[in-house]
Amino acid sequence: MKKQLTLSKEYLKGLWDQNPVFKQALGLCPVLAVTVSAINGIAMALATTFVLTSASLIISSIRKLIPTQVRIAAYILIIATFVTIVDLVMKAQFPELSKALGPYIPLIVVNCLILGRQEAFSSKNTVGRSLLDSLGMGTGFLIALFVLGGLREIFGTGTLLGFQVMPDFYEPWLVMILPAGAFLTLGLLFGAANSYLQKKEQDEKNYLIEKYLKAKKEADEMGGQAKWN
Repeated sequence: MKKQLTLSKEYLKGLWDQNPVFKQALGLCPVLAVTVSAINGIAMALATTFVLTSASLIISSIRKLIPTQVRIAAYILIIATFVTIVDLVMKAQFPELSKALGPYIPLIVVNCLILGRQEAFSSKNTVGRSLLDSLGMGTGFLIALFVLGGLREIFGTGTLLGFQVMPDFYEPWLVMILPAGAFLTLGLLFGAANSYLQKKEQDEKNYLIEKYLKAKKEADEMGGQAKWN
């Protein structure tokens, strides 16, 4: 039987170890499409987190009542309910932001991150663990979209969250606010993440090798002294 994570690790795993964007590459359509600015990325991530958390709570609560044959349809129906709530609230309270995000709010219904967490986790775990899992994944999604949107906004317009952060003489890179800029930035972030992981893994291997050689040397020296005596 697989050992369960502690409650803190259940939440923290979504921030990096199982980050939905940088590690699992889930939900990349809205990630690439809406992150022309940091505020767009934050809004999309918060909307997705609300839907993910709400759906996880409901599905985890009634997981034993949902027939296996219709579970996917049931998940989609529950997810669509909360997406409709988000869409209507944003249109009423944040019309400009809703317009900027366009059809990607309704398309949260088919976001593979949300449906995937329901199938892989919420339908098999308790309400508490499902809540922590969904909040962790949502936070990881928020971090990824903020970083991607922030970098594109800084280099594409010279601002961050609407505030100028680049000097007056800076010439914005138009490509960064175009679709090509999204692919370029995400690719560089993937490369940086993989490079960091490879370096960390190599450092751990080197540490273990050094530890082994040091222990072997000490053992050989002790054996030589014992033989001499």
